[in-house]
Amino acid sequence: MGWLRIALRGLGLGLTLLIIVPLHYAYRAIHYGSPFPKIFLRIACRLCGARLRIHGVPLKRDVFYIANHLSWIDILALGGASGTAFVAKAELATAPLVGWLARINRTVFVSREDRLGVADQINRLREALADNWSVTVFPEGTTTDGKSLLPFKTAMLRVLEPPPPGVLVQPVVLHYGGDIGEWIGWIGTEAGVDNAKRVLARRGSFKLEVFFLEPFDPRDFGGRKAISAEARARILPALEARLGEPVRPFAHAVGQIGYVPPKQAA
Repeated sequence: MGWLRIALRGLGLGLTLLIIVPLHYAYRAIHYGSPFPKIFLRIACRLCGARLRIHGVPLKRDVFYIANHLSWIDILALGGASGTAFVAKAELATAPLVGWLARINRTVFVSREDRLGVADQINRLREALADNWSVTVFPEGTTTDGKSLLPFKTAMLRVLEPPPPGVLVQPVVLHYGGDIGEWIGWIGTEAGVDNAKRVLARRGSFKLEVFFLEPFDPRDFGGRKAISAEARARILPALEARLGEPVRPFAHAVGQIGYVPPKQAA
């Protein structure tokens, strides 16, 4: 039955793509931007089993979202809720299908290892904020179990030094109901394909709540470390309120989880 659910959900995603992608390119031929990536992500989120509940009001433009991170489902949920573009590891750009879909959604690919290219990456982030209206970053640098909140890395917040004119920061909390976050989280040494199969094979649906917290002006804080600390200080109590208990130390001492090209994996 698990394989049947994978097949049915995969078929649904494929059919949705066949409809959405031509509409997206047709729209782009006559208009700037496109609503169809957002529509696809919202539908894909539901097909994968998530029942999305949105709390608060996401800013529609000139916003830098900062969110906690559990799963690739987070991207479907946030993109479907707000139409945001994302910051992702450069290696993801070469991933089959996923990389192509990420480019359609105007993902900004960055390389944390390319120290000499930091200025170029910051410029691309600034362009994304100007052109795409909103960008999301997951500053924990990896995915967790939903009951932890790692220290925030600040490298990709350099785009806010100084903040582009008019841009606000809006913290976001992602919370999966009950213990589903711990189950669905892409953690430890689990391969991405294995995680996707496990999620898509799951029976039934699960709740996913997205809380858009009160935005703040990054100009009121002195640099990216202060901005990061303020965002985390707002996310932490909101997450603990949903958990009903304090966050716990993260049990997996592993590096960033993400797509690794076959040559690197070998």
